[in-house]
Amino acid sequence: MAREIALRQLTVRARTRVELERALARKNVPAAATQEVLDRLTDVGLVDDAVFARDWLAAGERRHKSRRALLAELATKGVERDVVEAVVAELDGDNDYVVARGFAERKATSLRGLDPQVQYRRLAGALARRGFSASVVAQVSREVLAELADLDDVPELAE
Repeated sequence: MAREIALRQLTVRARTRVELERALARKNVPAAATQEVLDRLTDVGLVDDAVFARDWLAAGERRHKSRRALLAELATKGVERDVVEAVVAELDGDNDYVVARGFAERKATSLRGLDPQVQYRRLAGALARRGFSASVVAQVSREVLAELADLDDVPELAE
């Protein structure tokens, strides 16, 4: 029974060992059976916290979240700190800037026509809620809004 529960969980998405332990505990699976099943799943490679962390951080770019926010999510999922630190060491240091910039460029199009202060406040707030540092928020917001203002100043082609 424990094996089926764990495999069902893994068919939805990859899980950490702690997530599977929690799922099995909710189903009142005995601790000994839980450990036996999870050890076997780890041995065959279906449960690997390092791979999970690497994939989770890679998916963060698509979800437009900062490294700090992703690390907090990994902590709640039970990935050990040393595993997270090893995976983070592999990442590019400018990743937060690149991710924030991509998000801000898409978000800025919806801010056209608003007062510049309102644009800045809304864009900076959206970036901050995604966990980006104050320096990244300020830099990206200034750059993207300056480019948006330059595009707005371009006269339209007369027909």
